[in-house]
Amino acid sequence: MAGGAAAGGQARGDYTVPQNLDAEISVLGASMLTPNVIPGVSEIIRPHHFYRQAHQRIYEAIEDLFSRGEPIDPITVCEELANRAALETVGGRAYVHSLVTAVPAATNARQYAEIVLENYYLRSLIKVGGEITEMGYRREHSPLDLIDRAEQMVFDISQTRVMGEFAPISELIDESWPELERTMTEGHQSVGCATGFRDLDYIIGGFRPANLVILAARPSMGKTALALNIARNVAVDQGKGVALFSLEMSKMEVVNRMMCSEARVDHWRVQRGMLRPEEWSKLAAACTPLHTAPVFVDDSASLNLMEIRAKARRLRAKEKNLGLIILDYLQLMMGDLGAENRQQEVSRISRGLKILARELDVPVLALSQLSRQVEQRAGNKPVLSDLRESGSIEQDADVVVFIYRDEVYNRDSPDKGTAEIIVGKQRNGPIGECRLAFAQNYTRFADLADKGLTP
Repeated sequence: MAGGAAAGGQARGDYTVPQNLDAEISVLGASMLTPNVIPGVSEIIRPHHFYRQAHQRIYEAIEDLFSRGEPIDPITVCEELANRAALETVGGRAYVHSLVTAVPAATNARQYAEIVLENYYLRSLIKVGGEITEMGYRREHSPLDLIDRAEQMVFDISQTRVMGEFAPISELIDESWPELERTMTEGHQSVGCATGFRDLDYIIGGFRPANLVILAARPSMGKTALALNIARNVAVDQGKGVALFSLEMSKMEVVNRMMCSEARVDHWRVQRGMLRPEEWSKLAAACTPLHTAPVFVDDSASLNLMEIRAKARRLRAKEKNLGLIILDYLQLMMGDLGAENRQQEVSRISRGLKILARELDVPVLALSQLSRQVEQRAGNKPVLSDLRESGSIEQDADVVVFIYRDEVYNRDSPDKGTAEIIVGKQRNGPIGECRLAFAQNYTRFADLADKGLTP
């Protein structure tokens, strides 16, 4: 019979291709016998999940009839297939009608669909395994690049499942209420990880899980310094893991900056070996809290989105308490080869970073350069339209934070030693501004009340 009885899969050596035709037949039969099972089944599988092509076409017809609100039974399904010139290809009317009589229990349709999906996963793993083997033989990519590609291919298999389901509001309230109660009894608390800066945390409530936060400024404003200070506060004070992708500075530059900031010693003097004995002692003491901090630095200079996602997932699997991912900085990432221009590349990167934050349920802090138009405007304060190369950065971001230091533009500024932190966008809260102290020689930001920041 062309559309087929439940014959076994094609053998490959001593193995049989993973499939369960009985489960496929039962899904199709149950859908025609009791159409009210279709919504539950469609949450689990799509036509391409079926092993037999005839079953894919039959399920496509069933889904299309259901979406149009038309009756579903063997007769209407056969008519739909005939209109597509596919009826004889799937085995004819007799085969479609036989599916209904082969169902053990229509109420078990979701369980049958799960079996169909599990076998699809196994087939996909076999297929991807062959493709990975082929890539290894061809040697068209470096081994490390091949590992990242292979990991992405395997990860993508799980994403083929129909993701996301409705949740009743009663469940959502039950899940949300304990957090609200904790906030009321304990006062303001950051849901994800606090930045460690009191006034900034008051405005944004810290970095929330699954959020994309953009930290943007013109060069020399202190983007990296602020990001490293936040990394330190999250890792040392809160004990949460921090992944730092440094596309601009080497690992040693990063750690040297963090040590100087922690010790409050002049970074320039450290580089030139000009520290006084007491400064050297402070630097040595600063190593203690940083040495045990869960900060992980990757200084690969030319990472693309796929590689960052692969590395972040690997770290997340090992570091269960990962609290923050930092990328310094967005415009240095390698773009998609299929993009038509740089703007499209950056758009895909920003969207990919938002997806990464949601996948791992971890906030992503991405640093970004601002366009030169900031300096052509009176006042020089940044606004959302200054985000360089792509308006999609603004759209994808949950929070956008700007740094503005007046002394960069005005030598006689009355605000020397301070920085204005501007929250230009917050999806779930107000915008606003606060001011932090900034010691450039330490590359350190602090609350204005921190009297120990000055030499």
